Amino acid sequence: MGMQTSATGLKSPVLPGATIGMVGGGQLGRMFALAAMSMGYRVAVLTKSKREPAAQVVESVFVGSLDDASVVSEFASQCDVITLEFENIPAETIRRCGESCPTFPSHRVLATAQDRLIEKQTFRDAGLPVTPFAAVASTEDVIRFAETAGWPVIVKTARSGYDGKGQHRLEDASQAREVPWDSSAAWIAEQFIPFDREVSVVVARSAVGEVRCFPPFENDHSNHILDVSFCPSTLSAEVAEQALAIATRAAETIDLTGVLCVELFVINEQELMINEVAPRPHNSGHLTIEACPTSQFEQHVRAVCGLPLGDCDLRVGGAAMANLLGDLWDRQGNAPDWTGVLRTPTVSLHLYGKSDAKPGRKMGHLTATAADAERARGRVLAARGALEAPIPGVVTDSGR
Repeated sequence: MGMQTSATGLKSPVLPGATIGMVGGGQLGRMFALAAMSMGYRVAVLTKSKREPAAQVVESVFVGSLDDASVVSEFASQCDVITLEFENIPAETIRRCGESCPTFPSHRVLATAQDRLIEKQTFRDAGLPVTPFAAVASTEDVIRFAETAGWPVIVKTARSGYDGKGQHRLEDASQAREVPWDSSAAWIAEQFIPFDREVSVVVARSAVGEVRCFPPFENDHSNHILDVSFCPSTLSAEVAEQALAIATRAAETIDLTGVLCVELFVINEQELMINEVAPRPHNSGHLTIEACPTSQFEQHVRAVCGLPLGDCDLRVGGAAMANLLGDLWDRQGNAPDWTGVLRTPTVSLHLYGKSDAKPGRKMGHLTATAADAERARGRVLAARGALEAPIPGVVTDSGR
């Protein structure tokens, strides 16, 4: 590999023509790879299968378990800089990658983001607003926490879990007794926060310390899964500035290099509280591909390569994103008829190349731009709502 990098950090920017390693082969890795390749980079992907979304679009794929030391070392030896697409990666894998070349985010950042207890303690100690919480291991622990926090209480596994998985809302002590406690897992109890809505801020922090935030995205969920995001949010200008300040401080607190999504509860229209963070591009930021001069994926490339960060401002009045879940496909895997969507002005279709359409699985998304956020949101929902029945024989991918 070239002399642009060292195992301890960036000596100089990693310029186009170099190889960026991506750990993980899902849709976030795919969209990152497409952004990186459009800038002239080569991308190597470490993934479990050549059928994964990211593996379909890059020229160099390393297939194997993420805890297979030999595969990880072979992959890392071919890269100038390495990043990742999701946080549930063995921290040892990222540490091993860092022995060959700079790896962002670092295994230390990953260890913080993988554990909700460590994450919340870190942010609380930094003076950032987080939901009140406590480590718990039993029904009795939850009841003691509720004596102070009150019911309901949200109980989650401290590690793993997303889109509502591993999460329980408990209304009283009797429900706490029904939690399937696993003594091998760590658990966290959080005070239930009656919030107005949720927003997220995607913040980038480069290898040389430059920080830029995208404007806050407002999020609507369905069955614990993100359904629609839109921008600009309905936050006041003052509260929006607070959101950007919290996200910036969060990125600096964990010494992030790369992109971080900070999910925030909005309480009484003026108070913000961190719900969760993810050290990677985020579903809510997909609208930046069409709506901003620099997408969250290009910003991720710039950040880990030590390049100047790009413009995050909206270049349109408003934008919105709607997820496409596997529920839209029929039981035979036939895809919806996309004709109407592709005929709709300012609506863009993004499919991830996944071969198995399952209910609740993210298969793609739509974005729409308009003069303002309300019209963009209405347009993207109308486009999704007008999808016609699947065409027999038209499946998600060709069986690659």
